Amino acid sequence: MIKTLDTLAIGESGTIVKVHGEGRVRRRLFDMGLTPGAEVYLRKKAPLGDPLEITLRGYELSLRKDEAVNVDIEMKEGK
Repeated sequence: MIKTLDTLAIGESGTIVKVHGEGRVRRRLFDMGLTPGAEVYLRKKAPLGDPLEITLRGYELSLRKDEAVNVDIEMKEGK
């Protein structure tokens, strides 16, 4: 099942399959390590849902919802 990163629930994880966006936005996401094939785990969400804290490549990263909507995630089986 494919979801966008902003729709994951706390504790869900998956693999990045595609990064959307244009120009600077897409380049910024790639520079932060959000590339196809990378495993991500949603650790926390702020009370109003923005920003999100994910674990990616062994470090924690905070993202705004408007950035996270550009990242497609394939959910792990059984989740």
